[in-house]
Amino acid sequence: MLKERGQLPSPQVASGFDTERVGPPGAQTEGTTILALRYRDGVLVAGDRRATAGNVVVYDRAAKVLSVDDRSVLALSGSPANAYEIARLLEISFQHYRRTQLQELSLDGRLRTLSRLLKDNLPMALQGIGAVVPIYITHEVSGPQAGGHIYFYDVLGANFETVDFCTTGSGSPIIRGALYFLNRWERPFAERDESDALRLVLQMLETAAEFDTATGGFKSTAAIYPQVMRVTGDGITDIPEADLATHYSSLQVGS
Repeated sequence: MLKERGQLPSPQVASGFDTERVGPPGAQTEGTTILALRYRDGVLVAGDRRATAGNVVVYDRAAKVLSVDDRSVLALSGSPANAYEIARLLEISFQHYRRTQLQELSLDGRLRTLSRLLKDNLPMALQGIGAVVPIYITHEVSGPQAGGHIYFYDVLGANFETVDFCTTGSGSPIIRGALYFLNRWERPFAERDESDALRLVLQMLETAAEFDTATGGFKSTAAIYPQVMRVTGDGITDIPEADLATHYSSLQVGS
């Protein structure tokens, strides 16, 4: 389970930030920045660590990038309470299918399962206090869909596949144009190695944190780093904080 793997906060912490932005229906409810970027060997998935309630910073070590099985990652923006519950239910659904059918759920089946969970959350989203806008990343090991895939969802559960990168949350408009520019006119992300791609991801998160109050940046004195996972044909692994610290040192950021 996500809790057993240490990917979810304790109930006492989670209950303290069940809404990131409070407002009427249609208000911004995705106070965060999450990012998925396809590089030469796979996909990097990253998210900042800040959780907010209105204009108040509640927690600066929130987990927003969660592995839901051995080949899938869910990056979360929106209401933490609802987002974590959707991640739990998604993981349980995958496990149930695997144990009862003795095979893995297909990619289309996994996408539809997440769509259904988001659609079931629609009443909370319409109240303006419970919207969840995730990114789903997976690496298929065989078949016609083999390779890495990045899907983003809207609050109604519709999913869309993107080829090069995806970013959602309140900080995403700040960096989306920069990502497009770098991928189109500098060096395509798919040609970059992991070190180069990771450096770019950290730069984008710091840029979002500079202009979006709901996105937390790197803090060296408090040892607060973003979450970054790699999704490749070898599985899902976390980028160690020591590696992140090395990159941040070269970028000369943090205070």
